[in-house]
Parts: sequence; structure tokens; C-alpha cells
Amino acid sequence: MNIRRMLATAVVTAVTTPAVLLTVTPAFADTKPGTGQSAAQKAAAEKPTIEELERAAEAAQKAYDAAVETQKEAEEAKEFAFSDQAPHALEAKEAADDAAAAKVAKEGADMALAEARADLDALPENASEEEKAAARQKVTDAEAAAEAAATTLAAADEKAKKTADAADEAREAAGQAVAEAEKATAAALKAKEAADKALADAKAEEDEDDGDEDGDGDEEPACVPENKLTTVAHGLPSKIVAGTTIDFSVRVTNGTDKTFDEVRPFAYFHATDKSGYNVVDEYFDLQWWSTGSSPKWTDVVDGGYAGSISPLKAGAHADIKLRLTVDAKAPAGNGVAFVAGDYVNDDGTCGGNFFTEYDFDVLAAGTEPGKVDDAKPGKTSKTRPAAVPQGGTTGTLANTGSASALPQLAAAAGTALALGAGAVLVVRRRKADSTS
Repeated sequence: MNIRRMLATAVVTAVTTPAVLLTVTPAFADTKPGTGQSAAQKAAAEKPTIEELERAAEAAQKAYDAAVETQKEAEEAKEFAFSDQAPHALEAKEAADDAAAAKVAKEGADMALAEARADLDALPENASEEEKAAARQKVTDAEAAAEAAATTLAAADEKAKKTADAADEAREAAGQAVAEAEKATAAALKAKEAADKALADAKAEEDEDDGDEDGDGDEEPACVPENKLTTVAHGLPSKIVAGTTIDFSVRVTNGTDKTFDEVRPFAYFHATDKSGYNVVDEYFDLQWWSTGSSPKWTDVVDGGYAGSISPLKAGAHADIKLRLTVDAKAPAGNGVAFVAGDYVNDDGTCGGNFFTEYDFDVLAAGTEPGKVDDAKPGKTSKTRPAAVPQGGTTGTLANTGSASALPQLAAAAGTALALGAGAVLVVRRRKADSTS
């Protein structure tokens, strides 16, 4: 099995099994350190068949179709929400018309009051008492009418404002629904494309394997799992505040009786916000301290190694200094750090250990974390795994046929899982909407 099949495994698992998604949902809480394998490793060990990949691609297609339909419905709802026939639009128009009529009535009442007062002031000195009383009564009646008109206008204006605000909110909600639907569709499309590619790659690999069986049968040695090569993080806090930088280290120990010509430590950080659905890995910047001729902090590319140790003798250990910077924009949430190590020898033999997972909390910028303990490492397998046969996988490595092709599987599978999560999220949202 080569890396394409391993990535295909990650995709099929992400699309069909939400429990392995690297999010802080209840499913994530169940995937605690202690199994000795990461979600991607477990997926790789399951060796999906072409039929399973076809089912995953079909599920991703259905999720995408559902997302497209949801987006279409949202767009239709938005169009109606912005039309003059929408209930909120009709109600707002009626209230506005009533307010306009009340304003006209108020102006008429004010004018009548002004005329009544003018008529009273214009009475001649020799006017009779009956004429004076009638004029004063006219003013009193006009004042009452003007006051009533003012009360009616105030109530009409208030209702017009409330209905106009409600109409604006309805239109804004419809617009937001379309925006969310567009995001869900885009995520579902990525998941569909990833599942389709995984299936196509697996079929291509199967064709290659069939071709190899017709060849001379020569096979290069496989990379093997080595649980006596250990990688342990020290000083990694269980709570990390956004906007801060932390220094920690990874100790790599060669517990075997042989020297490894080169050991490559691996570290990768994955996190989500509190919802467990939004991946925020982009806010994490990891560096390792290069001790070469020009010592400096060097970026760890996602999916890449944190430097190398050459050689690492039997029974020896080496510490790799790492620095993690979390952007202040990172939201509060949860995360997990994956730590592992691979080795490659000059004769082409290679191998590596299982991932160890370290759970941690992400706190919002400016938070005072108080006393913080180190993150707890997960337990690794207590029995040494058997060597990987041609076509099999385990640990962090796959049989690629050469040391230079050692895959950085964690980040690659993590990307596939993130894409698959989009399809699952679309389905979850749709189910939630249908039950609300």
C-alpha cells in the first residue's frame, strides 16, 4: 500500500464515520490518547476496499446534492424575503401607510386648532356672550382633537418603526442563511472531490498492483513500525492562551539495540473553536530550533518534520526544541498535538512509531489561565507491532518503496479529514434544520 491508499482511507473514514473527525465534539472527546494510534492511523489500519471507497464517494455526492438543494431553497427564501409580497414587507407597508395617514390627520387637527384660536382672538369687543362661549368651546374641542391626533401619530410611528426593523431583520436572516448555505455547499464540494479523488487513486493503485503482479516480482523493503523509538513532549501546557508563544521540547529516544542513521521528529497541531466544527489550525505557527552552523528558529511546514537527528545511537536520546505561537485572533476552543518520529537508514530501511496525542485547551486572548499543568501524553501500544508486509500500513509510515518517499501522513490525512468533515457537517445541519 502506498500513501494514496492511506489518504483514501482518511477520506472514506471522514465521510462515513464522524467519530474519527478531529473536532471537539463528543466524538472527539471519545478519541482520547491512550489507544496508541491517531484517528488517521486507525483509518489506515482498516484498509478500505474499493467498494468502501465507492460508498464514501456516494455518501459525499449525496451530501453535496443535499447542500446544493439547501442552498437553492435558501436563495429562493431570500428572494421572497426581499419581495414586496413577503408577510413582513406587507405588514411594514401597512404600518407605514397608517403612520402617514396619522401624520396627515395630526397636521389637519393642528390647523383646525390654529383657526379656532384665531377666530376667538378675532371676536369684536361687542360680541355677545353666546358668541364668545361658542368660540371658546371650538378652541377646546380643537385642542382635544389635536391631542388625540398626536397620540395616534406616536403609536403609528412606533409600530411603523418596529415592523420596518422586523422586515430588515427578516431580510438579513435570509441573506445570512444563503451565506451559510454557500459555505456548506463549498465544504461539501471539497469533500466530494476528495472522496472522488481517493476512489480514483485507489483504482489506479489497484491497476498498478495488478501490473506489478505480472512483473518480475521484485519488491523493495517496507517501512516498519518501531515502538521502541519513543517521542515524548515536555513542557507543553494543557492550556494555551491565544496571542502567546510557548517553548517546549520533544525528546526522541532510541530504545533499540541498533543505531538509526537519521531520525525525523514529527509534530502537528490541530484545533477547533468551542463548537467543534470550525477548524482553526491556521492560527498555529510551529517552529523548531536549528542547531546547525547558523542556529535559528525554523518554521515547521504543515505535514513536515521538525528537523532531524543524525545519527541516533542505540539507547541514546536527543531533545528537539520547539516553539508554538498562537495568533491572538484564535478563538477559544480545544486542540490536540500529534507527536511521532520516523527513521531512515543509509541502506534504505525505514520505520517509525505510533502517534502520541496531547489534548489541550485554547483560551481567548487576554485570559489569565492561572496554574497550568503540562498536557498529558497518550499511552502507546505495549506490544511491539509486527513488521509491515508489502501492501500494509501501520504507525506513521507507509510502504512507499524508498526512504525519500516517507510520507508525513498526519497532516495529509488531517487535511482529508477536514474536507470530509464538511460533508458530515452539511448533513448534520440539514438534520438539525429538519427537526427544528
